[in-house]
Amino acid sequence: MTILRLEGIRKVVPLPDAEPLTILDGVDLEVGEGDHVSVVGRSGSGKSTLLNILGLIDEPTDGQMLLEGVPTETLSARARARIRGGSIGFIFQQFNLLDGRTARENVMTPLLYATGREFWRRRDLAAEMLERVGLGHRVDSMPGRMSGGEQQRIAIARALVRRPRLILADEPTGALDTDTGETVMSLLDEIARESGSALVTITHDPAIAARAERHYRLDHGRLGTASSAGTLHERVPAHAAAAAPTVVGPAVDPAADSEGVL
Repeated sequence: MTILRLEGIRKVVPLPDAEPLTILDGVDLEVGEGDHVSVVGRSGSGKSTLLNILGLIDEPTDGQMLLEGVPTETLSARARARIRGGSIGFIFQQFNLLDGRTARENVMTPLLYATGREFWRRRDLAAEMLERVGLGHRVDSMPGRMSGGEQQRIAIARALVRRPRLILADEPTGALDTDTGETVMSLLDEIARESGSALVTITHDPAIAARAERHYRLDHGRLGTASSAGTLHERVPAHAAAAAPTVVGPAVDPAADSEGVL
């Protein structure tokens, strides 16, 4: 089943006293249940803009984005906020964990906007997800006393605790050493497959991008032809670019209504 589809996505930004700047130019992409797709590109290639559109933080100038067949331009602001809070999981290079909150309390954060059984079971659900990422013994630990790899595992647990249909990972290993990064990506791949989530990784690192079943190179706003798993590092130099800055989406509206998709 197709979860995400982009059709001819363009993003054009007007500039004072200059021609408009085209950031994305005719991007087509399709991601289904259990798929892992990665997008690799230089700084300034349009990766952050693409991520913002996928995460319903920004809107395209032209083209269409569909989530489970529903055009996103038909969604109200409240519906978009509801989807960001429940059906899209965000994982960033910087872990963005809350100071003074335990691992469990950090993972519980998205559940504060849940309803019914999810809300009342939020402590148990957070503990179960921490157990799943190998931190069941550290539910009451403070993130500041944990390693970078452990903090990223908390961030993954937080992103996945509501079983999102779409997972967006922005430079998920950028703050980790190579071995820890490999472990984190293996865990993310495994959980996404088990849950049937669509996983999109945005990265400048060809080795990370090559882990996906399909990966694309974004260059000057255009998305290249898909390559199969394990081949990208043979074609793109590891020094291709520096990491793009992390973009954090707006807070979810706790009063968001139930209209929309996913």
